[in-house]
Amino acid sequence: MACLIAAPSSGSGKTLLSLCLAAWARRQGLQLQPFKVGPDYLDPQLLSQVSGRLCRNLDPLLCGPEWVERSFHWHGSRADLALVEGVMGLFDGRGPSSEGSSAAVAAQLGLPVVLVVEASRQAGSVAALVRGFRDHGPPPVRLAGVVLNRVGSERHHALLAEALASIEVPLLGVLPHHPSLELPSRHLGLLPPGELHDLEQRQEQWAELAVRQLNLELLLPLLAPPAAQVGAGDPIGWCLRDQQPPLEASGGSGPLPVAIASDAAFHFRYPEAGELLQAVGLEPVAWSPLADEPLPAGCRAVLLPGGYPELHAARLAASRRSLADLARAAAGGVPLVAECGGLLLLGEQLADGDGRLHRMAGVLPFQARKGGLSLGYRQATARAAGLLVRPGETFSGHEFHRWQLESVASGDGLWQLEGWGTATRSEGWTAPNVHASWLHLHWAGCPVIPSRLAAAAARAVPLPMSAVSSAPMSPSP
Repeated sequence: MACLIAAPSSGSGKTLLSLCLAAWARRQGLQLQPFKVGPDYLDPQLLSQVSGRLCRNLDPLLCGPEWVERSFHWHGSRADLALVEGVMGLFDGRGPSSEGSSAAVAAQLGLPVVLVVEASRQAGSVAALVRGFRDHGPPPVRLAGVVLNRVGSERHHALLAEALASIEVPLLGVLPHHPSLELPSRHLGLLPPGELHDLEQRQEQWAELAVRQLNLELLLPLLAPPAAQVGAGDPIGWCLRDQQPPLEASGGSGPLPVAIASDAAFHFRYPEAGELLQAVGLEPVAWSPLADEPLPAGCRAVLLPGGYPELHAARLAASRRSLADLARAAAGGVPLVAECGGLLLLGEQLADGDGRLHRMAGVLPFQARKGGLSLGYRQATARAAGLLVRPGETFSGHEFHRWQLESVASGDGLWQLEGWGTATRSEGWTAPNVHASWLHLHWAGCPVIPSRLAAAAARAVPLPMSAVSSAPMSPSP
């Protein structure tokens, strides 16, 4: 059975170990299926790129435990190897609880845990730390062994190995302390693969590390793929079991095109979003506001996912054709769906990192400036009827941003948001053709969303515009 790679805390080296194993497997010609616990977008992008297979998020709080199990077995059983990278510390979940944590997912799926310990400032104390994580619970964990990270010398290695031997915990590998192994990051996490210009070189380095520094003889059995679930079908089909049948375009011309902002500014998207759109009769089409592309000819809806628009605010402001098309689409009744960074594109102005304001599409009445961190799971209750929601409906989502909205016009919000340690507040916009919010949703946990979007797209009248060359989105990582 596959293992879950966990750690006492963020920054310990979970992703580095996962990348080493993925790079090694790919060098060997093996298909390794990566998974990621939690709502993260960035680690999965890097794992997808290195492994050559789309990384799948396993988040029971966003998608429910049954989806987690179905997705794990469906995708994992179709590869040669599989691993699950955890999130934060092993027992870190919603609020102070372990709900939704790496430990909870490991317990649900019956996975052994490989604990990555950042050991640069430890010696014998590592035994106390590892014993605590091994024996702590609920949920109980089955500790398969430890990989030590940032080990400074052979002497340091020997001290740590002896400490682990005293508590009879296998040592599965030792990663050295070296600046070249540090993964560059920014405030929301790791840099996306497109910004790692030395990624190919790094992949070779990670594969070599696996060979030289990891006990592959002990680790490989822990990467065995899960068995396929007997009688279980595609999890996308399972998601849509209670929804309306897929749409057929009027006149039988094929799936209805949906423009999805897809570039360096907008790339926070779960792979299931595109798969669900296709399953309900829509065709995702890549569209780049950064390149000032016009909206694809005939598109019936526009999706604006999260990302880093603030890093590209000046360039986005100069994309007059893209911004004008967005404004025309909103005025013309074309469905617009925006999350987090996508929300910022719809405002009047967006501040860059230096505080300079730049003009955006002007669809929604706000300015956006850098503010405090908003982070955590949210329970969202719809306050009014709109494009995708009905009053009183509840959804589980995640919020993660450092921007705040100013000059916001009064009126009812889309959601009432509640979360541990945060004040209940109203947030977002909803209208017959606009759904815009800070909240990230995983549509596998709320399949009514893509179904309703499909119905709205079928009713929409595409804007008349000149034909442009727009290729369907590729599912490759």
